[in-house]
Amino acid sequence: MPGTVTTTTTELPDSRVRVDVEVAPDAVERELKDAAQALGRDLKISGFRKGHVPPQVVLQRVGREAVLDEAVRRALPSWYEQALGEAHLNTVGDPRVNLGDLPEQGSPLSFSIEVGIRPPAKLGDYKGLEVGRREPEVSQDDVNQEIERMRESLASLETVERAAQNGDFVVIDFVGRIDGEPFEGGEGRGYLLELGSGRFIPGFEEQLAGASAGDERDVEVTFPEDYGADEVAGKTAVFSVTVKEVKEKRLPELDDDFAGEAGGFDSLDELRSDVETKLRQAEERVIEQEFRQAAVDAAVANAQVDLPHDLVHSKAHEMWHETAHRLQHQGVDPARYLQLVNKTEEDLVVEAEPEAEQALKREAVLAAIVDDAGIEVSDEEAFEALRDVASRSSEGVDEDALRRSFERAKEEGRDDVLREDIAMRKAVDLLVESSKPIPAEQAEAREKLWTPEKEAEQKSSQIWTPGS
Repeated sequence: MPGTVTTTTTELPDSRVRVDVEVAPDAVERELKDAAQALGRDLKISGFRKGHVPPQVVLQRVGREAVLDEAVRRALPSWYEQALGEAHLNTVGDPRVNLGDLPEQGSPLSFSIEVGIRPPAKLGDYKGLEVGRREPEVSQDDVNQEIERMRESLASLETVERAAQNGDFVVIDFVGRIDGEPFEGGEGRGYLLELGSGRFIPGFEEQLAGASAGDERDVEVTFPEDYGADEVAGKTAVFSVTVKEVKEKRLPELDDDFAGEAGGFDSLDELRSDVETKLRQAEERVIEQEFRQAAVDAAVANAQVDLPHDLVHSKAHEMWHETAHRLQHQGVDPARYLQLVNKTEEDLVVEAEPEAEQALKREAVLAAIVDDAGIEVSDEEAFEALRDVASRSSEGVDEDALRRSFERAKEEGRDDVLREDIAMRKAVDLLVESSKPIPAEQAEAREKLWTPEKEAEQKSSQIWTPGS
């Protein structure tokens, strides 16, 4: 809400700032009332129905200070976001928030935020740069591999009356036991397993080679120490396995009939031509993305950006948090992921520091180009970008509601992030449009050439320091 917070920003060393924030007294009182109402829904007080205790009664019984403490705890993240928006900062890493004393009635709430910010860049030449761009290459091996993948997708499984061998599928019933006792997840019926696929515990599939339909075998395996289920990790289990069927995978013949089934083509030559075209198009899209990044990196190489190590480390932490969020969205526990890669969170953060440093440089340089080139983002461009995001997340878009939401965001200053994202994309477009593509091999050769600047850079990195 406009007018809720006022801010004063003080620059600190090493690309950090302190933002002193005041929250208006009326905003504090609104949050106090809301917190009292929330607490009143759970309080049991004689003379009032449960869930209907008035805020003033809650304040009398619980005490203003206790309710205010709860109100501030609930509202602080929102006030923090408003303060950063008010200060127009591009933050890096996690902030340190220092909360002062709780205010008396009618007084503002004061707190401060100390946080890293994106450093400025001193631009060098950024227009007309020569940038390596490779040509799309699609070999016949690439086409053959894609055709084989299509054959695999259309393969059939046919029951055979012979012993199973590597590459066959077996239909099995099994019961696993550890120390003679069944365990959770160790039983299956009618399970279709490809021998040699490596989907089961190491050693399991190998012990079924040579089995025929009707055979019963005891398969002894040891679960890996890092197995996902702690209750069985590192333990030896014996599986009683009954082979119900042996199935052979049969691929379709490479002929015109296959071309028709795989893609609706009249001939195999037509299918191969279509596969080659699509592979080339996919390769060209990858090359375009590579070229866009290379154009940015060429501008970064000509710029100067002062990056304190603490800021780089904070950015690397930020990148890990984003990765952890993606893992959770995919149903993967980040803690379990760390176990699987046998590393700590700090290990991954340190490993990501070079990538974090380059990411910060790119952001700083693009922001400087936006200012230097006078790049602006119109309301219509911002609204179109918002509509694109909305259309990807839902089937139907209410145009009027989206427009009202956009206007509110403008009034409250919440459209800055969207506008900056668009402006930076336009800065990348400017770099790409003005770049001069050269063969990738020529660009790589230039990187290896000796220059006085590179020698000085190399020597500076070898200067002795205490403890080296």
